[in-house]
Amino acid sequence: MANDSMLKFVGREQSYPDKRTADERAADFREIAQRYAVEPAEEQAGRCSQCGVPYCSVHCPLHNHIPDWLRLTAEGRLREAYELSNATSTMPEICGRICPQDRLCEGNCVIEFTGHGAVTIGSVEKFITDTAWEKGWVEPLVPGKLRGQSVGVIGAGPAGLTAAEYLRGHGYDVHVYDRYDRAGGLLTYGIPGFKLEKPIVMRRVERLKVAGIVFHEGFAVGDDASLDDLRQRHDAILIATGVYKARAMDLPGGGSNGVVAALDFLVASNRKGFGDAVPAFDDGSLNAEGKDVVVIGGGDTAMDCVRTAIRQGAKSVKCLYRRDRANMPGSQREVANAEEEGVEFVWLSGPQSFDGGDTVSSVKVRKMRLGAPDASGRRAPEPDPAGDYSVNADLVIKALGFDAEDLPTLFATPELGVSRWGTVLVDGKTLMTSLDGVFAAGDIVRGASLVVWAIRDGRDVAATMHKWLKTKAANAKVAA
Repeated sequence: MANDSMLKFVGREQSYPDKRTADERAADFREIAQRYAVEPAEEQAGRCSQCGVPYCSVHCPLHNHIPDWLRLTAEGRLREAYELSNATSTMPEICGRICPQDRLCEGNCVIEFTGHGAVTIGSVEKFITDTAWEKGWVEPLVPGKLRGQSVGVIGAGPAGLTAAEYLRGHGYDVHVYDRYDRAGGLLTYGIPGFKLEKPIVMRRVERLKVAGIVFHEGFAVGDDASLDDLRQRHDAILIATGVYKARAMDLPGGGSNGVVAALDFLVASNRKGFGDAVPAFDDGSLNAEGKDVVVIGGGDTAMDCVRTAIRQGAKSVKCLYRRDRANMPGSQREVANAEEEGVEFVWLSGPQSFDGGDTVSSVKVRKMRLGAPDASGRRAPEPDPAGDYSVNADLVIKALGFDAEDLPTLFATPELGVSRWGTVLVDGKTLMTSLDGVFAAGDIVRGASLVVWAIRDGRDVAATMHKWLKTKAANAKVAA
């Protein structure tokens, strides 16, 4: 088929779906952008240059076939586009919403480098799969021929859900254990609804339940059963718990009332969205309403916190970040959205203490400047002699990232090998831990990462587990 529908980037301007006004969207937790209609989606997909080396795919952790499903979309072959996008991702509509495309596929789009503006890959991806759900093209997960082997997956976040889907497709009995009362992990409780509305996640979980995957929600490994107990129940175990331990910030006043961890704040907000009883929200501890809020950090979690605080009716919201805008790790699009909604960013600023006694009332801030590059290549922040100052704060939210939890102690399994950073040690080829038949994937292996990386890890570890389980079954048959 001729590609007459493509390479339209010169005469056709980049156009994202319309966003609701800042005032309108700051009043609720609905997603801020509309979805493409069919014609604009086809037009924007047709801007793709179909380059010989698709840097968008190269820089996608899932290596999605992006140029191919863009072409299919531009040609009106939408069901084929969906099937191709779904071939490499278990959650394409979720990736289309929350992946940092400006740092990955779109940020490496060839036509972006020419000054014409990247193809709106994420928005098209969202459009494709949302349409597939509406049209009934998202087929049920059909288990493969049953193998008589079972797998236990610890963690119902993106890595665990992805692995569970692939393993069920191979015919294994799959049980998913999660300490939360709803599956989804950070997709459910960490990411706010204005980026990812919760029915989008719940329909994915329900699809897995209908396929026979058994979910044990509200199940804490280490309390309800040890890791060894689960190893006795299943032929193989996957640890995909993610990392939830807030990174420490040892500063004077850090234990004051009103100084809280980002995830505690976000979980409370998302629970309220589900209609749950959340005492710490209702008593004001994790509620920004009417408060001067200071968020510390410059990543995507910090952006989630500042924008959540706006929606909760904060009096003011400031984000302190020790580097400048160009050197922050969070999405620049999220920064722009936050600024539109009323967030003030205070660049080159770091906290020195939290003042006010038992309850925080202000943050002492030290001005920073950028020095020589650090090990990552980014210029390292250092104190600026210009001096310190204070900002009012009734609520301080620490969004400095996450460290690995002490899983050997948490799971009552001290023999589980970990690195000096606390991450789980795995074999580079098999993804197996120091315990036979126990595999690991996601953030717990290399520290905090993106959802799209977790999906990729779940896919990869499912493949290695499948290979190992087949060998185990064959050996058992020979021994019998």
